[in-house]
Amino acid sequence: MRADIVVLEGDGIGPEVTAAAVQVLQAVATRYRHQFQLHRHLIGGAAIDATGEPLPAATLQACQRADAVLLGAVGGPKWSDPKAKVRPEQGLLALRKGLGLYANLRPVQPHAATLGASPIKPHLLAGVDLIVVRELTGGIYFGDKQRSDTSASDLCEYSVAEIERVVRRACELARGRRSHVVSVDKANVLETSRLWREVASRVAREEFPDVTLEHQLVDSMAMHLIAKPRAFDVIVTENMFGDILTDEASMLAGSLGLLPSASLGEGKVGLYEPIHGSAPDIAGRGIANPCGTILSAALLLRHSLGLEAEAACIEQAVAAVLDAGVLTADLAPAGEAATTAEVTAAVQAQLDLPCHVAELRD
Repeated sequence: MRADIVVLEGDGIGPEVTAAAVQVLQAVATRYRHQFQLHRHLIGGAAIDATGEPLPAATLQACQRADAVLLGAVGGPKWSDPKAKVRPEQGLLALRKGLGLYANLRPVQPHAATLGASPIKPHLLAGVDLIVVRELTGGIYFGDKQRSDTSASDLCEYSVAEIERVVRRACELARGRRSHVVSVDKANVLETSRLWREVASRVAREEFPDVTLEHQLVDSMAMHLIAKPRAFDVIVTENMFGDILTDEASMLAGSLGLLPSASLGEGKVGLYEPIHGSAPDIAGRGIANPCGTILSAALLLRHSLGLEAEAACIEQAVAAVLDAGVLTADLAPAGEAATTAEVTAAVQAQLDLPCHVAELRD
């Protein structure tokens, strides 16, 4: 297979973790005889410094032509003034909108070797396997914003079509899992949430009778996600609620550095990134956890390129490295941490070993 992949290194630790994922993608390409053409472009703070814009036109155009996009992270103290008219995060929001990426998928499956790193009791985490589907292009983040000397407002708005398509995506995912979807809203207070609940109920009832749909208010969901995480399969929710709940869910895995994400639309092109931020406090020190970005590359292979076997091999390789205790500082006991480069090399070494899933193709 030949594929064009845009790499957006971004800011902070972004260049370090994307470099690790690129090495893994190149190893996969070599082993399984693919041709991945990598094209690097600017986004976020680095783009502001170079061009004055968080998402240069050349970057968006390259992403629109590509088969997939791999992103590191954006933002940092240098560009953090909330009064600034141009901010790194605007580039990410504009990219999602420009590619029509309306569903953000964040799988959470704690690994046995890292249960001790989570603040949650290990017995609650064993067997957890859930995925959060967050709506990406609507809601309060994209609504009209107003500010005066004495007040401010942000409009939260959703259309029926926006809700339908993300609920469909969640139900389709559930069909391949345990056929259980929890839709999260605030229908006891918000009119947008009342619409969300009505539309979600109709879509599930009319189009997915084989999928069980339940509803949860966002505040109770925040509690249940920690108290009984094994109870959940697929969780679908609107933009801001999803932003908050997915960061909460990351604590189930023990570290933000472990979790990948995929942002998808109607076509094959997708945006793949770890859920963590740019972590400027550790940038350039060679200690960032590359696993979330490497696993995001696996999602890229699966969802945009249709290379399920290769994706599974990357996931197996990362799991083997965690089993072996090759852990960065966010997970390792004091004094036993591996570097970003050491973890990356360990994953690559695992990819050199037989992978029973991918070997079926050879």
